[in-house]
Parts: sequence; structure tokens; C-alpha cells
Amino acid sequence: MPYAEGRTYYDADSHVMEIDDWLPQYADPDVREKIRPLYLGGAGKLADKAKEDAARRRAEGTSTQFDGNVMDAKGWGALGAFDKDERSHALDLLGFHKQLVFPTFAAGQFAGDDAELLVGGTRALNRAMADFCADDDRLIGVASITWLDVDTTVQLTNEAIDAGNGAVMIPSAPPKEKSPTHPDWAPFWRALEERDVPFLLHIGGDRRGLRRQFHNNGKPVSDFLGGGENIRAKDYMVLHQSPEAFLSSLVLDGLFEDHPNLRGGVIELGAMWVVPWLRRLDIAQGTFKRTEPTLQSLPLKASEYVHRQLRFTPFPTEDVGWMIEQCGDDLFLFSSDYPHPEGGKDPLARFEASMAGVPEAAKDRFYSGNFADLVSL
Repeated sequence: MPYAEGRTYYDADSHVMEIDDWLPQYADPDVREKIRPLYLGGAGKLADKAKEDAARRRAEGTSTQFDGNVMDAKGWGALGAFDKDERSHALDLLGFHKQLVFPTFAAGQFAGDDAELLVGGTRALNRAMADFCADDDRLIGVASITWLDVDTTVQLTNEAIDAGNGAVMIPSAPPKEKSPTHPDWAPFWRALEERDVPFLLHIGGDRRGLRRQFHNNGKPVSDFLGGGENIRAKDYMVLHQSPEAFLSSLVLDGLFEDHPNLRGGVIELGAMWVVPWLRRLDIAQGTFKRTEPTLQSLPLKASEYVHRQLRFTPFPTEDVGWMIEQCGDDLFLFSSDYPHPEGGKDPLARFEASMAGVPEAAKDRFYSGNFADLVSL
């Protein structure tokens, strides 16, 4: 019996748990030696054991240890965390009919100021993601694109889509010098629109986050995973600020008016903030349109562009029923974060509890319909 059953489930957030020899094999020869080793710290031992366990399962031709409890194992120890054949079996057990797949750590192997390495590493990662998802049409690979010069960014985007990826993750931090809504960036947005592929913002897309001083408070430091390096309570409080600023610029500068078929998703950044944000967008448009010609030229309310072209994944701890009541049923997406531990062992139960009394048609939109709109199934 699969974990999820009784309706169609499309999962808007899942991940590959990379292993040390994964990325280099997809890199061009002139870049391969420059790609840094995958640094996992103390978690490296967990990854090594998971590789041994996966090899044993392949040799024995079995993975029945996960039957009935596929959501319990997390990280590298989860079924299909890094083995694409096992990922298909994991989907059988999960019961999800589609799943967006993001990388986890690999970008750290090439990020930095070395332009050749950055371009070559990006190209390798996007090939790797496409290959991980190539043999199962339920899996949709998410390419990673950073802000380089416009021509290179567009070239890498088209290459990633040509490789088979079905979505493109971009930073919520803006390019170094110009807004993402500057006319110079129009070729990038036009490429996504014409290729019918959505852009996605994801947690980690702006690494500035909460200023470090707020954590230097003389108290013990920990986090969700126990290492003091990931999301903590105060980080959670400001996760939405970078994507909110990014998307506000896209809406108010008329990007969605200029590209009406462009679609975007905001993944693993919560969604409760969307409720007041929509109202603030309309207030900003009404307040400043007398002095800002761009706002005067928008034929729709600012919030209407959001409803038309953007989608968001709530955390399982958020009240999705209240959010649907406030904003409608067309904005929010189900996600599991598999196999990351942050998604929990039973996100469906939490989402269902928050949607008591929500009509079944609205639930269908949450679990599958809005995802289908986002990725243009």
C-alpha cells in the first residue's frame, strides 16, 4: 500500500542526495579536475554507509526493507536518495504521480569567482539532474541557473532544458548590477516563456538571510539537524523576505504583464506570508501609481498577476485551510521535501489536518491541479 493514495498527488519539492563521485562524471574534461570534492563533514560517514547499503540491495535485488515505511528513512539512507533506479521504486511506495527533483549540495562543488568552473559546474549539474530523472517520466529535473552575463545565462538555460530538465531554479538574490526586470534580462525571461518551462525560487536562493549578529546572542547554537548550520527559528522568520522582494519587483515592474505566459514557483520558503503580501502589493500599486508610470500602465491589479502566474509550497506546519480561505485555492502546492528530514515523516497528515472542511475540489487543486498549471502538464 503506498503512502499516498485515493487521489492524484504531485510533489513540488524533492531532492537528490549527492555522493562524492556523482557530479564530476557529467563535467566536460577541461573542467572535471577543477570541481571540488563534495564536503559533507560528519555526514560523510552516513553517505558512505548508504552507498554500501544501496550496493548490497542491488546485488541482492531487493529493497523490501522500505516497504510500508518509505517516509521513515531520511537523507542518504532513504530509498532512491541518490540511485535513480531506486528512486522509481520509492515513487511506487510514496504514491506520488509526479515529483520535482532539486539538487542538495552539489552547487558547493563549483560556486565561487572562477567563471570557467562556475559555468562548467553548472552545465555538469544540469546534465546530472536531467539524467537522474530521464528514465521515469514521473520525475521532473530542476536545473540550476545563476546570474552570469545575459548571453551565458540564456545559453545555459537552453542547454539545461534541451537536456531534459522541466524547470529552472534561479536565485532570489538579484543580479549584481541590474534588476532582473531590466530590459537587458528580457532574453532570459523570454526563453523560459517560449520554452514553456517555469522558474523556481528555493530556500538558499539568497544566502544573506538573517544577519549573523542575531545568532551571536550568548546562547547555545543548534538547528533542525543539530549542527548550527541550517535553519533555526529566527532564520525561519525571515525566509520569505528575499523571494518577496524579488517577486514584488517582477510584479510591480510589469514583467508578468510583458510575459503573460511565464510561470514561477516558490518552493520550501513557506507560504503563509503570501496572504498579507498580496494585499500589500495592491496597496503599493494604488498608492504609488500617480508617481510611477509603470504602475499606471498595468491593466490588472498587482495581486491578479500573482494568481495568474505564481504558485507556492506551504510548510506542513502552516494552516493551508486558512490560506485557501484568504487567497483562494489556486496558489498553493503540496510538497514532501523527500528525502530531506525537514518534510517530516507524515506531511500528508499535517496538511489534511489543516484543511478540515476545505472542499474536495480545492484539495485536488492543492495536491495536483496547481502543480499541473505550474509545469504545464
